[in-house]
Amino acid sequence: MKGKIKNIISGAISLAHENKVLPCAEFSEIEIEVPKVQSHGDFSTNIAMVTASIQKMPPRKIAEAILKYIKDPDRILAKTQIAGPGFINFFMNTLAWHPVLRKIHREDMVYGATDIGNGKKIQVEFVSSNPTGPLHVGHGRGAAVGDSVANILRFCGYDVQKEYYINDSGRQIDTLGKSVYLRYRELMGENIQFPEECYQGDYIRDYAKEIIGRKGKTLFDQDEEQSIFFCARFAAERIIEDIRKDLVDFGIEFDNWFSEQSLYDTGKVNAVIEDFKEKNIIYEKDGALWFKTTNFGDEKDRVVVRKNGQTTYFASDIAYHMDKFERGFHRVIDVWGADHHGYVPRVTGAIEASGLNRNRFKVILVQLVNLLREKEPVAMSTRAGEFVTLNEVVKEVGRDAARFIFLTRHYESPLDFDLELAKKKTNDNPVFYVQYVHARISSISRKSRERGLDELEWDEAAAAMLREPEEINLIKAMTRYPEVVEDSAKYMEPHRITFYLMDLASSFHAYYNKHRVLSDDPLLSKGRLYLVLAVRKVIRNGLALLGVSAPEKM
Repeated sequence: MKGKIKNIISGAISLAHENKVLPCAEFSEIEIEVPKVQSHGDFSTNIAMVTASIQKMPPRKIAEAILKYIKDPDRILAKTQIAGPGFINFFMNTLAWHPVLRKIHREDMVYGATDIGNGKKIQVEFVSSNPTGPLHVGHGRGAAVGDSVANILRFCGYDVQKEYYINDSGRQIDTLGKSVYLRYRELMGENIQFPEECYQGDYIRDYAKEIIGRKGKTLFDQDEEQSIFFCARFAAERIIEDIRKDLVDFGIEFDNWFSEQSLYDTGKVNAVIEDFKEKNIIYEKDGALWFKTTNFGDEKDRVVVRKNGQTTYFASDIAYHMDKFERGFHRVIDVWGADHHGYVPRVTGAIEASGLNRNRFKVILVQLVNLLREKEPVAMSTRAGEFVTLNEVVKEVGRDAARFIFLTRHYESPLDFDLELAKKKTNDNPVFYVQYVHARISSISRKSRERGLDELEWDEAAAAMLREPEEINLIKAMTRYPEVVEDSAKYMEPHRITFYLMDLASSFHAYYNKHRVLSDDPLLSKGRLYLVLAVRKVIRNGLALLGVSAPEKM
């Protein structure tokens, strides 16, 4: 609808110029807004004010000229008005909204899709938790955000790959191996003083028990370093298996799992270090190798190889991101926890140092989740083993509730996740509030088939029966959906769709509580059924982008 208004305005400006009422044929980009106050019309534009300097005329005079030459062959406008210093308000004819329903039914599962991506390859890497323990509720929020961003981008025409980066190398894996090995020795009868820096969770003991069942005492027959290495690999592989399963249960499957260790095995880490040394981007100081990140906006230079010859995580991250772009991705998106904010400048700097545009790399930082149980916060510490796993949350509240609630706030804002609220079958629970609309309309659809209204097609006479304010408000809300989806893709903000669905659900509840869909009037029933079935399609499409189901019954 906004496009139609833009075309009307553009045509009016051209005619006004041809008739020498406006001196200049050029004008600023036409922006169409929905007024916050309903009495100000359905749409509004400030074109008269922003183009005043070009036309060298008062804004109200420009607005008068535009309105004088407006052509509306389809009769979509009921009236227009000039407001304030030069705003132009447009009031739509009621009948102008009805074709939107036809469009929704015709496009069905692709209603709201756009092609702004134009097939560009984008990689979205998310979760990428170190395989040192189960996924916790914080990982769940990052998973919901990353998966939804990928879904939305794909829906908008991008060629999207979802990737999980397995941090299966380095100090944390060594600590994991040591933790399991010490528990192994403890379970074999030794008196072990367990170090604080080791992982404390019960899962460490479980892996040690499993190793005893498979290997018995044989780990004592080899070098301790070999035993720790074995324990590290064994535990990491098992943890990755569990992570894969937890993510599938959460509705997420990755297109690719990428091993950090493979970057060392293929020599890519050493290759990028040597390349940057030749370019004088990496230099030696105090026996270590440093990256000149200060040249690219970081607060200080960063070590890539320590004095002892061991590489840092930053070294492998440089190689990893170079590998991403070598695979042909136009843009790379990483979803990280907010505690990694200080890491953004150095990785961005490495990308720029390689000759790539830094804008081809984006980091989404996801804030913490405050998990509440009976209004009391649940403490979470991975190392101490005191945390609620994602698997436990999903089992308690369900996949749909978990995913939807994770997306009810902008990812840059902390989120309070109320377990009790998530389980409620009331309108206080946001996912229930939205899903119930889909289930309610499905029930209406089943009843309509019993009445013989099972094959609905566009009927102009039936659509013309939709005149109630609540009906027009519903259609207006559905008209906004493609714009919401496109903005969600542009800004990579899935919460926009969550908010939209709750608003649409609110509009439906307001309508349903006041009007009967199926009545004794066949034509009115047909029109209203066509309306609510369109609502059901939009709800289903929006929930699908969030990875949430659209139930037929509740």
